[in-house]
Amino acid sequence: MLSADLNILLPEILLSVFAMAALLGAVYTTRDKLAPALTWATAAVFVIVALWIGTSGEGTNRAFDGMFVDDAFARFAKVGILLAAAAILVMSLDWMQRRDLLRFEYPVLITLAVVGMMVMVSSGDLIALYMGLELQSLALYVVASMRRDSVKSTEAGLKYFVLGALSSGLLLYGASLTYGFAGTTEFSGIIAATEGGVSTGLLFGLVFLLAGFAFKVSAAPFHMWTPDVYEGAPTPITAFFATAPKIAALGLFARVVHDAFGGVIGDWQQVVAFLAVLSMFVGSIAAIGQRDIKRLMAYSSIGHMGFALMGLAAGTALGVQAMLIYVAIYVAMNIGTFAFILSMERDGRPVTSIDALNMYSAREPLKALAMLILLFSLAGVPPMLGFFGKLYVLRAAYEGGLAWLAVAGVIASVIGAFYYLRIVYFMYFGAERDEVLDRNANPVLWTLLVASAAVMVFGVINLFGLDPIAGTAAAALVN
Repeated sequence: MLSADLNILLPEILLSVFAMAALLGAVYTTRDKLAPALTWATAAVFVIVALWIGTSGEGTNRAFDGMFVDDAFARFAKVGILLAAAAILVMSLDWMQRRDLLRFEYPVLITLAVVGMMVMVSSGDLIALYMGLELQSLALYVVASMRRDSVKSTEAGLKYFVLGALSSGLLLYGASLTYGFAGTTEFSGIIAATEGGVSTGLLFGLVFLLAGFAFKVSAAPFHMWTPDVYEGAPTPITAFFATAPKIAALGLFARVVHDAFGGVIGDWQQVVAFLAVLSMFVGSIAAIGQRDIKRLMAYSSIGHMGFALMGLAAGTALGVQAMLIYVAIYVAMNIGTFAFILSMERDGRPVTSIDALNMYSAREPLKALAMLILLFSLAGVPPMLGFFGKLYVLRAAYEGGLAWLAVAGVIASVIGAFYYLRIVYFMYFGAERDEVLDRNANPVLWTLLVASAAVMVFGVINLFGLDPIAGTAAAALVN
């Protein structure tokens, strides 16, 4: 029944109505004067919807003849997307206000992007998948170039748009091939069509789909847009790119390979493993020469997506569970790290040079300590929480018969630790500088930075109960 279907889609519908109401309300009132209140309201709505999804959903529900799936896996991803988006909105408010960048369109576009992400992780059909993907992408193209008076921001938006269109073309071509050879766009129909083995045409469709997904998660060799977009976009937008869309893209990746191609794991496992190992080494090696912290975080993102894909490459429920735990820890680390980057200013202007952090610990010992914890966790240094995230995916790869991938992951992690520890060296042992960073006492940034660092320390006790929740989510997908 239509009413039952709409009830399953109620969170997405309510967020869409909220975005449209906010857009109309802003157009017919004082527009940008409402932007701060609208941003706070949007963040609050995200948190409320996340609590609603996390506490009320149960079982597996399907809407519109299986085009939309609401299960434990989708709910896990949606809660992560909504909470990450809420955190980014709150921490970006002051930064964007002081630079006259806060427009009423900003929270509206973020809301529409989040709706697209929620549709992505719940898609049970190639058409629903593409609708969600394009809704997310179109909103992100705009926010990437939101700083219209900046050449770098405009360039970032244009590069993201052009390369995003290319990846969408690859994905759409793969979807058309899959439909042509499977005779259906529904994941349940595609997995039934692969029961007797995958045909050459369907295999080509799968490869094109994987290439499109690899672009969305910024996995090598489809990572070329990431450093330029991360550097050129306003820092709060970069923080958003590094968090919520990663959860959505990995969730979509896992959804397709298990729900549509779960019967032919051997045909996609090696492709995903190749993407994982290439991403880990590109992210680890290319970041070594970076002097801009936003570009460094871009390569860090590429490397971490390689580790997340390692869990997915295992092709097991444990692998999906490890991927979910890893991406949740990664997002928590990134929120704290970008809260620190947003506080890096000199004379009120943003600074992104790593050299500016020389002897930072002498001026801001508590912030330096929190950042040290986050960097150690990003590097996977025990006993920080990031170490256990990597341990989960390494174990999943090993038990999935990919011992060589686990060994490659250990080597890449050791290489990548260098550039994280170099920042720590600058903060504690670097040369004194005449030009020092301003003291930023923004309470929101302080709270998120300290809270994120505390999670990395105290989360090792029981992962705040994340393990069984991720296990339930993975079991709902891999069956």
